[in-house]
This record gives sequence, C-alpha cells and structure tokens, in this order.
Amino acid sequence: MPPILPDFSNSVKIKYVKLGYQYLVNHILYLLLIPVMVGILIEVLRLGPDEILSLWRSLHFDTVQILCSSFLVIFIATVYFMSKPRTIYLVDYACYKPPVTCRVPFSTFMEHSRLILKDNPKSVEFQMRILERSGLGEETCLPPAIHYIPPKPTMEAARGEAELVIFSAMDSLFKKTGLKPKDIDILIVNCSLFSPTPSLSAMVINKYKLRSNIKSFNLSGMGCSAGLISIDLARDVLQVHPNSNAVVVSTEIITPNYYQGNERAMLLPNCLFRMGGAAILLSNRRSHRWLAKYRLVHVVRTHKGADDKAYRCVFEQEDKEGKVGINLSKDLMAIAGEALKSNITTIGPLVLPASEQLLFLLTLIGRKIFNPKWKPYIPDFKQAFEHFCIHAGGRAVIDELQKNLQLSAEHVEASRMTLHRFGNTSSSSLWYELGYIEAKGRMRRGDRVWQIAFGSGFKCNSAVWKCNRTIKTPTDSPWADCIDRYPVHIPELAGGVLYPKFGGRSPHNGVSGNKA
Repeated sequence: MPPILPDFSNSVKIKYVKLGYQYLVNHILYLLLIPVMVGILIEVLRLGPDEILSLWRSLHFDTVQILCSSFLVIFIATVYFMSKPRTIYLVDYACYKPPVTCRVPFSTFMEHSRLILKDNPKSVEFQMRILERSGLGEETCLPPAIHYIPPKPTMEAARGEAELVIFSAMDSLFKKTGLKPKDIDILIVNCSLFSPTPSLSAMVINKYKLRSNIKSFNLSGMGCSAGLISIDLARDVLQVHPNSNAVVVSTEIITPNYYQGNERAMLLPNCLFRMGGAAILLSNRRSHRWLAKYRLVHVVRTHKGADDKAYRCVFEQEDKEGKVGINLSKDLMAIAGEALKSNITTIGPLVLPASEQLLFLLTLIGRKIFNPKWKPYIPDFKQAFEHFCIHAGGRAVIDELQKNLQLSAEHVEASRMTLHRFGNTSSSSLWYELGYIEAKGRMRRGDRVWQIAFGSGFKCNSAVWKCNRTIKTPTDSPWADCIDRYPVHIPELAGGVLYPKFGGRSPHNGVSGNKA
C-alpha cells in the first residue's frame, strides 16, 4: 500500500486565514478611506458645471484671511521640520580580517592548553568539551602574544594588537568610502577590557592626525553590546551637530585578558573570544542620502544592572591564586532571556505590524480576564524584519534566541557562520554578520535588519536599520575568500571529536624562538 499522505487542508486553510487577517489589519485605514474617497468623487461628478461654479463663488476669502492662513501653514511646517530628528545614515563599514599566521586550529589551542595547564588535566578536558560544543571552526584567530608558551600579555603586546586591529579597519574604511581623516567630526571607540592611557581614541587621533576640534569618546567596560551603545551615542551627537561625519570603532583586545588559571567559569572566555574589530562611518549629511547603505531607524537599550545577579553574571575578578579573568555565571542565559524580554517589549510596538500587536493585546486581555494559564502569544518578528544579526556570543545564545523568537535556520545563518569563521569577536560580531548577509547577495533595498547584542552589566541592546539601496556582493569583505564555502554544517559530537565539514586540517602556525 502507498504511504498515507498527511492532510494539509487544515494547515493550508489556517495559513490563508492568517494571511488574510494580516492584510486586513495592516491595511485597515486604506480599506476604510478608499470607499469614502470613491463616494466623494461620485458626488462631485454628479454636480453640474454651474453648481460647481456657484459653490466656488460662495466661498469668500479676503486678503487678511489668506495671509493668516498662509502664515499658519508656514509656521506649522517650520516647527515640524525643525523638531524632526535628523536622519542618520550608515555610509559603509569595514571589518578587520586577521592574518593567517594568527589562526588557532583546535589542535593548536589544545596543545597550548596542555602545556600551560599541565598540572591540571581536568581544566584541559573541560576546555576541550567547550570547544567541541562551541560552534567555532578551525580558522578563528588569536593575537600573536597568545601564541607564546606561556602567553606574554604585556602592555606593549596589547597596544600592538590594538594598533593592528583598529588601524587595519580604519584604513579599509578610508579606502571603501573615500573619506579623508580631516573629514571626521566625531570619533567613538569602544573596547571593554583594555583601557590604556592615553585612550584608544587618542591613539587613533595621533595616528591619522585628526582635527584638534574633533569630538572624541572612549567607551570601556560595557561588554559585547558596547557597539550598539556607540551607535546610540553617535546618533545623539549627530542630532546636535549638522552636516557631520561620525566614525565608530568597535573591538575587543584579547592580549591582556587571556586567563591562565584553573577556574572553569573563567576558562570559558578563552575558548570563545577571538580577534576582531570593525570601523563604521555614520553621517547626517544629505549628500550621503543616495550613497549610504543603511538608514538608522531605532536604537533600544535595556539595562538590568539594578539586579545583583544580573550585575555579577559577567564579572572580572581574581581567582584564588590572584589571576585575573572574566567569570561567567551559570545564570547567564536566564538573565539574558529576561533582558531580551524587556528589550523586545519596548521595541515591539515600534516595529511590529498592527496585526501582530492586536493579537498580542487580545491574548494579554484574555489571560487577565478569562484564563491566566493561556499560553502567551509570541509576536512574529519575521513580519517586521527580513534579516537578523544576533550577537555571536556562543552556540547556546544563538540557539535560545532562535527558539524564543521562532526563527528559521536561515534567519540565524549569519550568526552561526560568523561564530564558526571568526569566533566571538565581542561588539564587532554584528558587523561580520551583516557582512555575511551582503556577501551572500541577500540585501535588497527596503530590507529591515535587527541587530541584537548582549553585554555585561547586564545589558541587551537593539538597533534597527533599513537598507537604502540594493547592495552588490562586495569584493573587499572579510568573507570574500571563503563565502562560497558557507553555510557549512555545524557538526555534532562524533566519538568525542569535532569533525569540520570543510577545509581539512588547518596548517599549524610556524615556530619562531619559543613561539609556537
């Protein structure tokens, strides 16, 4: 007997009912206004020429009335345009691509761990298990100082990494946009764990000899969501400085923050964080209206620092041996979920179509009045956005957001592939993800992008962008030489060993002196 096919009639009917409901609610104003306008037009056409002429003559206007009405219209228009926020454009951005000499295959990472933690094999085994489940690939990179055995996290090495990452991203941005250093009016640099004196923003000003009246800011200690905080700060500054360019640099310097102790909660960042950085050009100049890639629509920030558990869930501290590292709490995912809930509660009314907001409201009223056990309605954010850039903090973060927001595998593809190719690059990961979508040729004019990032404190921040023009596949992207290999299958465990689907075994880094 042939297999019995499932009955799709009910699901098809529900699908068309839902589509009809969404169209009806989202276009209710047009559907109501069109009959009214048609009725008025029919009544006007029924009038004869003499009746229309007599109606016009019955309207008497003197000079004073005309002048007052004209003044009122001009005054209202002036107030409207002066109070309207300036449009912020994302002209272009550039992501740093580490050199192949900085690559850290799993075999290299574990070999170093065994040598550095030779007195604690359980910590080595723990790191291996984390790597196997992390979602990282064989091509992620660590800075040169970490390749030494033991690592050499000196101030000089940390400055060297900062200069390499930031200057490379800035040079690439200048090349892509044609921007000259003297054209930068606002500079914002964010780096959480490396905050030297002079600051990193001063380092950029010194390198490129920027103007003496530049408005510079240096943000530190704000975690992986600091990139969107910098975007929010740039937006606010651009609102009060017309005809200006703002450059935002987002990075995390790994060199001084590589933990060499035995505490498992503090070894976790060693397995996830990798080199990376991005430079972004924002502008409020009208001349950039047609050149810019994106337009900033919303920035929503949520801070849960008033709660003690949230405040301490990502905490820099010393272990029992006095070694400094970042302690990641077991409550991290639960706290991130609460922060995300607060954030989407705020951003939902700004971006969701009326049909989703109405369903959410009706469900909420039903739970309050009829049955509190009713399952709460999760809004369909796929109705509001075409693309999602979820902070590539780890496989668990992406899995949870995909599940809670009911996203498809394609919606989180950019996040998973960024984690695989570049690792957790902290605040710059969102820009690698946006670069992935562009490299795949998926970004079209009018598409909406939702960037979501989490950071210590604890923070959840969102930014919404609208694509200004259809973007051709860039040839100078960090994805340019490998995009054809993606997406790749993120493998599950196979006999305790992680087997990548492509690329084979990565070449081992060369040895120079005591550098492995």
